[in-house]
Amino acid sequence: MKRRHLLLGSSALIAAPAWLRHARAADLPRFALGVASGQPHASGMVLWTMLTGAGLPERVTVRWELAHDAGFTQIAASGDEVAELAWSHSVHAEPTGLAPARWYWYRFSALGQQSMVGRTRTAPAADAAATSFDFVITSCQRWDVGHYAAWRHVAAEQLDAVMFLGDYIYEYASSAKSIRPVEGSHVRTLAQYRARYATHKSDPALQAAHAAAPWLMVWDDHEVGNDYANLQGQELEPDFKAQRAAAYRAYWEHLPFPKSARPVDADMRITGRLDWGRLARIHLIDDRQYRDVQACPKPGRGGSNTVKLQACPELLDAKRTLLGAEQERWLAEGWDSARPWNLLAQQTLMARFSQSDPASGGGTYWTDGWDGYPAARNRLLGVVAQRKLPGVVVLGGDVHANYVADLKADFDDATAPVIATEFCGTSITSLGQQQARVDAARAFNPHIRYARSDQRGYMRFALGEKQLQMQVRVVDNALDPASGITTAARFVVDAAKPGAQAA
Repeated sequence: MKRRHLLLGSSALIAAPAWLRHARAADLPRFALGVASGQPHASGMVLWTMLTGAGLPERVTVRWELAHDAGFTQIAASGDEVAELAWSHSVHAEPTGLAPARWYWYRFSALGQQSMVGRTRTAPAADAAATSFDFVITSCQRWDVGHYAAWRHVAAEQLDAVMFLGDYIYEYASSAKSIRPVEGSHVRTLAQYRARYATHKSDPALQAAHAAAPWLMVWDDHEVGNDYANLQGQELEPDFKAQRAAAYRAYWEHLPFPKSARPVDADMRITGRLDWGRLARIHLIDDRQYRDVQACPKPGRGGSNTVKLQACPELLDAKRTLLGAEQERWLAEGWDSARPWNLLAQQTLMARFSQSDPASGGGTYWTDGWDGYPAARNRLLGVVAQRKLPGVVVLGGDVHANYVADLKADFDDATAPVIATEFCGTSITSLGQQQARVDAARAFNPHIRYARSDQRGYMRFALGEKQLQMQVRVVDNALDPASGITTAARFVVDAAKPGAQAA
């Protein structure tokens, strides 16, 4: 392997005059969107960057290096990737054969320039006695309504991984009152999606968070369009499949996913699973691409609605699915009864959240989340209850609020046992609904332990064999890029007893 890498390095040196023909273009920043890593496993991960600036050749050889130290005196692996114009000159390097449970540093070079340095790691071996897993969850980083102070604090945390649970970009145009307007109009084309990613990824705090630890990611709706479902857009666009294909392509190009995940037309698999030693199994699922369309939409529209159960009996259709039948089976067959923890990384709030008294007319529900697919939720939680699965913790985002909840197989039965724990984290910047509305609904949802829609930030977790500790980390002011941060609440979960307790 070393000899092959040496030969590749020699080849790159011999070819060096090729980029000299683009000397003027070489003066431009070629790694302006930073670096990232993701999809860590016991013997490797994905390393990402993207060449930027005008005048790039159609194909550019990019060198990557992975080292045991920040000074790159001990190279663990290296190689070349070809960045192609057709895929936005993105680079998705996949070193393998690395030692498990190890930290590494990485960088890229091309066209006479070198990228910033990133830090990443491998997961513990599947049969290793891992003792801890430190991570954060967050989502929803709308550019034009705030600044990314939360990412600056994430970068300073000592983390094994970042879990980003959807809405990496927003497709909306900016209003005249925006804090920092985005470019262009409402996003629908490949060029527009690419430009919107470039805007979001230009933020130095986000770049620092990407460079600090590997990421595990799922998408939600705004990477394509608000409240889309499968191949249907909110506005019932006749060309929505083409729009989804463009959106998925830009998503893969700009984020640390492997080459095997490269989308084919309008399809891209993000569903996956990772074992963190013998400590935890992490499941990542997709609740957008395979779902049934939302029940009882507004007239002439797709997407979500807020409806009373008695006025929308379609909600109770047992065949309706949020994950699709194949993904439902994949999850049901993949729960782990041997490890003390099962972490389910997904997009939104799973706990029932009625906006009116369920005892009177069955309650009032928002149809885009799990409340719009109660039979699918019952199937998922029914498996957890039937198999008495240990340490099931559901992680979510989407709703721009911090929620801590007990999950039950029957939310109507106050005496039903708690079978899993939910932590649904707030947004980086995206605005939530009025806190007064959330407070009013709390009376109808006694299984919700904590509910704050007025907080921006992230949830920070320390997972051990016997206990999970969580901190609600909240920025003082999301409009200030230099904002401080505080811990607003703390909760713990015991592996042998589902349900979060205030700490």
